[in-house]
Amino acid sequence: MTDEPKLFPERPAARRGENRLREAGLDPSGHRARLRKRLLEGGDDALADHEMIEYLLMTAIPRQDVKPLARMLLQRFGSLAGVFNADPRALMATPGIKETAAAAIRIAAIASRRLARSVMQELPVLSSWSALLDYLHIDMAHLTHERVRVLYLNTQNRLILDDKVADGDIDEAAIHPRKVIHKAMDIGAAALILVHNHPSGSPEPSRADIQITQKIMEAGRLLGVAVHDHVIIGREGHISLKAKGLI
Repeated sequence: MTDEPKLFPERPAARRGENRLREAGLDPSGHRARLRKRLLEGGDDALADHEMIEYLLMTAIPRQDVKPLARMLLQRFGSLAGVFNADPRALMATPGIKETAAAAIRIAAIASRRLARSVMQELPVLSSWSALLDYLHIDMAHLTHERVRVLYLNTQNRLILDDKVADGDIDEAAIHPRKVIHKAMDIGAAALILVHNHPSGSPEPSRADIQITQKIMEAGRLLGVAVHDHVIIGREGHISLKAKGLI
């Protein structure tokens, strides 16, 4: 007489052993070790975006397979930058993401912004344009609201002040031309660059963007402050009003 098949067969002993190791915070498959080796020995592209998030989560959630969480965050926020720029409360609204994991993601985001800013500050802004754009994209491309900022420069075009002027639509209520120029005079700036983002994703300038830039340029000419450019940042890229011949 043959044995009847069991309705709930026991898991193989090896599988049960692996699960116990995982519960103890170990990695029987070696996945975490391989990920770490690729990170330490490879270049900037050694890890895919979801693997970078996964590695951060591994430091905060040591006893769990966090790959599904990493993929879930990418899907929810759209990209690596979207995850890094997400509000911590939005991160913690994701099932499985608690305060420690949200903090791990936030510290990485803050570090990336500070690094980009320090690189930008080492050289004259106009001769390190790519570093400036990297900094602005990291900080602004994935904001869900408009942010207006003014970069004030000295006579060598080095950054004196990165002034976050306002959050909201770019108009004279948010960024008054004479106030912008007088701020430059107060801190001894010789020039400035206007920057704002488009939450829609497209960096195409509006009529209001061009008009407010022209008014600030006019006020600057009267008081000896140059307006080098107005850069609009979006998820789809960036646009320089000067490069497009709009100012």
